[in-house]
Amino acid sequence: MRRIALMLLVLSSGCGDDDEHPSDLGAPPDMSAPGSDGAVPDAAADAAASDASLPELVLPPANGSFDYQLGESYVPPTGVVVVARDRSASVASGLYNICYVNGFQTQPGEEDFWTGERADLLLRDGGGDPIIDPDWDEILLDVTTADKRARLADIVGPWIDGCAAAGFDAVEIDNLDTYARSGGRIAQEDAVAFMRLLSERAHSQGMAIAQKNSAEILSRRTEMGTDFAVAEECNRYDECGDFTAAYGDQVYVIEYRRSDFTAGCADFPELSLVLRDLDLVGPSSGDYVYDGC
Repeated sequence: MRRIALMLLVLSSGCGDDDEHPSDLGAPPDMSAPGSDGAVPDAAADAAASDASLPELVLPPANGSFDYQLGESYVPPTGVVVVARDRSASVASGLYNICYVNGFQTQPGEEDFWTGERADLLLRDGGGDPIIDPDWDEILLDVTTADKRARLADIVGPWIDGCAAAGFDAVEIDNLDTYARSGGRIAQEDAVAFMRLLSERAHSQGMAIAQKNSAEILSRRTEMGTDFAVAEECNRYDECGDFTAAYGDQVYVIEYRRSDFTAGCADFPELSLVLRDLDLVGPSSGDYVYDGC
């Protein structure tokens, strides 16, 4: 996981609402249930009918000027047409807005939310202690069983709904690669299966959904149901070619070092690249960095 720690966000709520936790919503209907005549509907026909009823997805403009504003929201620089912001933020009027959701780990300060009936949804070691990502001090969510994935989808799903209600056009789900930091407790298949649930939720709201990082599972894009990619430091780690092989020019790149940004602009002129400071601060800070190509 190569991203910033979002220490100041209030992330136990839906987009723009700090008081609700919609995780108590009922489970989605069983789409495999038999019809009224007792026969199970034809799967292909049922899927086609379902797809036809979904809102039309709109992808971000390819090679559109991009800004990444997770740490602080501000008026985007002139020419920017795509902006990513946290789910607690407002959208940037007139632009294509991508909503950031931490779907595979907790956020700092969110511990109280994951107690009581939700406590078993945190990944734990043999002694019962939560598994913590040491870089970001976030607890890994337990996506290792179908039941837990469904329950987590009933929590993260309404956050995605909140992004749609707030006017976001797409969603990026962070920490898809948590399995790589789980000490073998989470399988790649578990992460892919949970991502599929979140993709279906986003699509039901008419939003596109991004694969965030995780170059090693680009080959499983179809299984995950993702539409485009948000890639941090893919030039630094020589992964941008892998992302373009999977998503074409629908890749939105954040670099944190000038040398990687410069190389990326030269090597991948068809992609949207932005250079940002690690803390993603706003222009009023002396640490603010922004450049785009």
